[in-house]
Amino acid sequence: YTRAPSIAVKWSHSQDSKANPNQTFSANVNFTSAGREKLNALSSQEYLSNRKSSSISFTKKFENTPFNMSVNLRHSQNSADSTISLSLPEMTFSMGKIYPLRRKNRSGALKWWEKFGINYSGNLRNSITGVKQAELLEQSFGKDWKNGIKHNIPISLPSFNLFNHINFSPGFSYNEKWYFKKYDYSYAPNAERNNPSGIANTVNIDTITGLNRVYDYSYSVSASTNIYGMFLPLNPDSKVKGIRHKITPSFSFSYRPDFGKERFGYWEPVQVDSTGRVDYYDVNRGGIYGGSPGRGASGAISMSVNNNLEMKVLDTKDTTKTDDEQAFRKVKILDNLSFSSSYNLIADSLNLAPVNIRARTTVAGVSVNMGAVLDPYMLNDEGRKIHKYVWNEKTGLGKLGRLTRANLSFGMNFRSKKGEEEAERNEELIEGEKILPGEYEDYIDFNVPWDFGFDYSFNYSGPSRPGEEGRFTQTLGFRGNVNLTEKWRISANTNYDIMAREFSFTTFNVNRDLHCWQMSFSFVPFGLRKSYSFTINAKSSLLQDLKIQKRQSHYDNF
Repeated sequence: YTRAPSIAVKWSHSQDSKANPNQTFSANVNFTSAGREKLNALSSQEYLSNRKSSSISFTKKFENTPFNMSVNLRHSQNSADSTISLSLPEMTFSMGKIYPLRRKNRSGALKWWEKFGINYSGNLRNSITGVKQAELLEQSFGKDWKNGIKHNIPISLPSFNLFNHINFSPGFSYNEKWYFKKYDYSYAPNAERNNPSGIANTVNIDTITGLNRVYDYSYSVSASTNIYGMFLPLNPDSKVKGIRHKITPSFSFSYRPDFGKERFGYWEPVQVDSTGRVDYYDVNRGGIYGGSPGRGASGAISMSVNNNLEMKVLDTKDTTKTDDEQAFRKVKILDNLSFSSSYNLIADSLNLAPVNIRARTTVAGVSVNMGAVLDPYMLNDEGRKIHKYVWNEKTGLGKLGRLTRANLSFGMNFRSKKGEEEAERNEELIEGEKILPGEYEDYIDFNVPWDFGFDYSFNYSGPSRPGEEGRFTQTLGFRGNVNLTEKWRISANTNYDIMAREFSFTTFNVNRDLHCWQMSFSFVPFGLRKSYSFTINAKSSLLQDLKIQKRQSHYDNF
């Protein structure tokens, strides 16, 4: 037996939009002490959720100007390992796109230089990440908290068309980060240290405070077009009028100079051992907006192809049209099938990035999502990529690439005909006339006779080195409700891990409408939360304490 004090704070606030059209204030706070939900959760939703977050936000729009400002206080925590992250505060100031070269009183078409546009966004942040709740107050503001200011100035250059079909869009982006400290490294072989990962223990690290500017810039140009293909059936009596294939290829080229050069001062060369070997260390390591720009120039070509396939068919359900007025409807065969990758022209090896494949389609009203990642390079015995292409080393389908990730997910919902009619009727009711089920956690809808749904998810992770096998995960989620009578309702919710062959958190609920009263019975048949609860309570919120309750707590399982 142990005593473990715990707290929970919840606060929700939303400003009426009519109070001030140019500024808003809102708050959504959900904070608990570490480990509270495991033993003190009051609902299944609390027990299953191990992540909580909070946000207090103030926004202001400066009237008749392109400027906006927002201030946020954020919090997130993970009850599984009791870590907490805070952002106190985070402030953003932005300017919408303006066209400084555009004439105020213009006539006719825009000149090419009048399309030159610029916008700005600035962000100030002070945060701490991944610290144990019990150690939060012990953290040093100067060493453990991270802070800085980031400026981003994207400049849109005038776009143009080539051959009236290919749209080109050049661009230039400038970023600058302001930090208030940086690191200086020196070789000191005789001292014993426990340096961060990636830094030799023979290196001494000194912190230098003061304003530190870190800037980078890049150039880019992108091009895209649409290609259409049409298939028309040869049979004039076919119910299919045509099938259209839309292909959207896009290409972009971006260049970023080598910011590892000495003149930028971002990467410091340091001797690391007695042989004179030199490594380069980032003087802005661990900055809140990331460290220094990477060493080495980058010139990459990005490529993607999106496909869409749809069919126009005769609508046989519409019997009101004559032969000359026949109605057709569109049927999506393939919502999207995309391929994307990039090629670094400057890198000396491993130039080609993995190929990302995404697909989405609808089968009999069911949305199916698929994805895969194919890596073009082989692995050595240590699991590192080497500059050997897969298509030169493997045979058969293996030539397409090394499958590193794959996923498939879909779900279905079923409901009785009466339930569908009731759902359509609810959508037609004006706001406030009816409280829809799901808006309140404890509200029970007694109008739907039955409904059932399930979700399936499959994920694959490829092996990390030759000779190993990939890892599979498969899960099934089930949920359902049924009305035995107008007043009785039964519901259940569970998930099944196919690979582990076991059920996760499972609940059964029985509810009875007793006019001014309501009866509920909840049952968790197995697991750590094995328990039951029986309650008869008054519906009125004014009489919420008027109830009879019998329960077997999950504490009895210990």
